[in-house]
Amino acid sequence: MYKVLYRKYRPRFFADVVGQPQVTVTLKNELTRGRIAHAYLFTGSRGTGKTTCAKILSRAVNCLDPREGDPCGECPVCRGLEEGSILDVVEIDAASNNGVDNIRGLIEEANFTPTTAKYRVYIIDEVHMLSASAFNALLKTLEEPPAHVIFILATTEVHKLLPTILSRCQRFDFHRIDPQAMAGRLIQVAGLEEAELDEDAALLIARIADGALRDALSLLDQCLGRGRHVTLEVVGLTAGVAAQGYLTTLAQAVAERDAAKALETLDGLHRESKDMVRLCEEMAEYFRSLMLFKTMRDPGKLLTLPPTQIAALEQQAYGMSLSAILHGLDTLEDTLHKMRYMNQRTQLEMAFVRLCSPELDDSTAALLRRIEQLESGVPPRALPPLEEEAPARAEEAAPASPAAEPEPEEIPPVFDGPPAPPAEKPVPPPAPKKPAAPKSQPPVDVEALSAEAQRFRQWPEILQVIRGTTKSVAMAFDGSAAYTSGEYLLIEAPEIAFELLKKAEQRQRMREAVFQVTGRAYKLGPYRPPASKESASADPLEDLLRRAEEAGIPTQVEE
Repeated sequence: MYKVLYRKYRPRFFADVVGQPQVTVTLKNELTRGRIAHAYLFTGSRGTGKTTCAKILSRAVNCLDPREGDPCGECPVCRGLEEGSILDVVEIDAASNNGVDNIRGLIEEANFTPTTAKYRVYIIDEVHMLSASAFNALLKTLEEPPAHVIFILATTEVHKLLPTILSRCQRFDFHRIDPQAMAGRLIQVAGLEEAELDEDAALLIARIADGALRDALSLLDQCLGRGRHVTLEVVGLTAGVAAQGYLTTLAQAVAERDAAKALETLDGLHRESKDMVRLCEEMAEYFRSLMLFKTMRDPGKLLTLPPTQIAALEQQAYGMSLSAILHGLDTLEDTLHKMRYMNQRTQLEMAFVRLCSPELDDSTAALLRRIEQLESGVPPRALPPLEEEAPARAEEAAPASPAAEPEPEEIPPVFDGPPAPPAEKPVPPPAPKKPAAPKSQPPVDVEALSAEAQRFRQWPEILQVIRGTTKSVAMAFDGSAAYTSGEYLLIEAPEIAFELLKKAEQRQRMREAVFQVTGRAYKLGPYRPPASKESASADPLEDLLRRAEEAGIPTQVEE
């Protein structure tokens, strides 16, 4: 009979348990030192290894030849427990055996000594489902059980347990399994099944499983039913999730306020029989990723995505305001609750119409988004004057000569009555003194600034602001990047962009956009990558000759 993957590859030793070192290491140390407790409590979300560790612990305490806390797996007791021929380890499902009579029968049975093993072990799964009377019946035995009895309680909802139960057990918390570790385990299992699993597909399965390795193995089992090569598309079709491209298209429609594009995309997904509830959850997760990129320096460690998708998310996040992203999260979360009672497709379509037209939404998030949009259209605050600015080109810009003072126009005499006698030619007033030329500032070392510069992550937002005023300038800076070094903003852009920055109007517009986004006045300058510096000659002899010639030392010997 075929055995599903999560049962076929269930760990037999503590070392095989994935992602729970805080539990497995402690249990192995206790077993090695002979410190065996009478009651354990395993708590955590589903599929994280609670029941698996309980079974390994039950074999380890009864093993005839334990090995550093692990069961040997070879002695008669280990083999008998794995095969089910030894009945000294009892697994009880509290969801169906939750009455006080079931617990009383368990207590009476616990008084008998084990037949083959050292301990009689009771594994009570989903213990929070026990009734209040059953809990009370278990209390005394759980506190002082017979010397040959061990209780292992497992639950996903520890908050439902009585404090008197918690105080009588050693508690171990199981964490959600790290997506990278889970993806590695999935690839390993696929290799054992003589199948091929792409890394991107493994990461998607891990993201869908949400920290539960059992769910991930079940989904992998289903994907292997389609073929021996599991790709990203196969996982998407099997799990019924939308491709990343559709999510990006919907988010871009929100950013561009294109409701028609969003509705067309939703219609295509509906025709492909995509679950609208699942799609709404995925979009909420997508907007969460955008929020992380908007608020964190390095959110990649919190996202279970391949590098290509992370780069696309980062680029899209810079083109959207934080208020629009939060508005999307709030709207999608509200839509998820409404989908339980109303038409799912219609609710999702209404949500995207409100996101693309925030003036139709009276929620607080929509109002904040509209206020921010209005503020972005107001002229920015006055920039503080800059004393010096790095030249827009590599060469230092020469100071502009002051404009010549215009000659005063002669005013014709006014005649009123008899003509006056000719007056003497008036002496022209002394010419005003020209203002003293400003003191020359020391040249700015652009190469030194570039060597210490750090990447400026808000540069796409600044280009978005410039695009709203003049698209031609924004197009000149397509593909550009910016770096900060102290009070300087160094720009790495094509030659045509620097030609535009030579103009005082364009440079002022750039400074205003930077100030509007960051609230700080930077001095502008070019960025010189460290690789652009002249490298030393590859031939040491030629380098030595060149230095000698520069120093005036003769390099030829006269005959």
